[in-house]
Amino acid sequence: MKILILTQYFYPETGAPQNRLFSLASNLKKYTQDIEVLTAMPNYPKMEIFKGYKGKWYCKEEMENITIHRAPIYVSKSKKIFSRLLNYFSFVFSSLWIGLRKVKSTDVIICESPPLFLGISAYILSRVKGAKLVFNVSDLWPESAEKLDLISNKTALKLTYGLEKWLYKVSHLVTGQTQGIVKNINARFPEMDAYWFRNGIDLNQFNTDAKRDIFSEKYSLTENDFVLLYAGILGYAQGLEIIIHAADNLKRKPTIKFVIIGDGPEHGKLVKLQQDLKLTNVIFTGNIDRKEIPSAIASSSAYIVPLKKSDLFLGAIPSKLFEPLIMKVPIILGVDGEARELFINQGNAGLYYEPENCEELIKCINDLYDNNELRQRLGSNGHNYVKQKFDRDEISKEFWDILNKRLTQQ
Repeated sequence: MKILILTQYFYPETGAPQNRLFSLASNLKKYTQDIEVLTAMPNYPKMEIFKGYKGKWYCKEEMENITIHRAPIYVSKSKKIFSRLLNYFSFVFSSLWIGLRKVKSTDVIICESPPLFLGISAYILSRVKGAKLVFNVSDLWPESAEKLDLISNKTALKLTYGLEKWLYKVSHLVTGQTQGIVKNINARFPEMDAYWFRNGIDLNQFNTDAKRDIFSEKYSLTENDFVLLYAGILGYAQGLEIIIHAADNLKRKPTIKFVIIGDGPEHGKLVKLQQDLKLTNVIFTGNIDRKEIPSAIASSSAYIVPLKKSDLFLGAIPSKLFEPLIMKVPIILGVDGEARELFINQGNAGLYYEPENCEELIKCINDLYDNNELRQRLGSNGHNYVKQKFDRDEISKEFWDILNKRLTQQ
């Protein structure tokens, strides 16, 4: 079976879909050697084309024996909807052009959404190449855009909801990253039998034995420090102001430190808030090399996983929580719904606070700070739970079986 993964976001960019899809491509190589990726010139999250890719119309490279085709994309730091649409549609057209000219024949096209519009390119390529289309939904769009007030025009919403429905209809298989996404699709489109293609972690590749020394020395963290870590996109949906306000409340406990790894559209706003509050217990590192992440987690005492308070996130499972748990670091989870049920109620892998409730976040931090036995127990629980339920090797094998079962029947 020849497979093409079509995605706007891919390694060496940092982020959930980038890591997940690179892992998927690597794991599917165990079952078929014919794996290719069609993606954009790397630019996310700074919205700047990475060094070494600037000015290129087309780029073909090999990563871990995976052939990657890169197409040009329009990038802008503007947050206006017109600039976002230019970003999305530039890759829709360029991916179609490169896909038609440079990608060999394929049996299956796995399209990552969002952006939803990329499904247009995926559908045309699937028709031209006689391939079956698998549409993977990692975020319900345009529903999420509507609820976050990114799109308010009724005509635009009607058109995008229509596009969503049509893409599901023309796909041979629809998959969802969370149970909430799958339930939402099945409820609105009963004729669809969406499959839960859950996220996870590469147990054989993640360095669980990493030492804290390298990261700790770099950022002047001592063994006596109680380090609260966040690593990921610094975006609006994460609501990271709550971490800064918690740090302000806890600044009288000098051994409690907050480390924020990553970059994104809210970076400047968060740094300004830290400076306005004159906080010395918050460290911004910017993006760091993937290889440094295990050492950063080894340096931490707990890992904060926040999101804004919204019904939209009741079905969300932030991918960033798998890595600390496999390293026996408990999470402080500010995400209600599916994530809370899986990792707090079932996995007993951390403490929960109501999203955007700073007082509850502070209580969770103090509870772990004051009770080392609790912290160790929750970390151990999380390690065992992730190992049993979220091994990407097993997840990829299940997905491969589903591809063969579902697609050969059609």
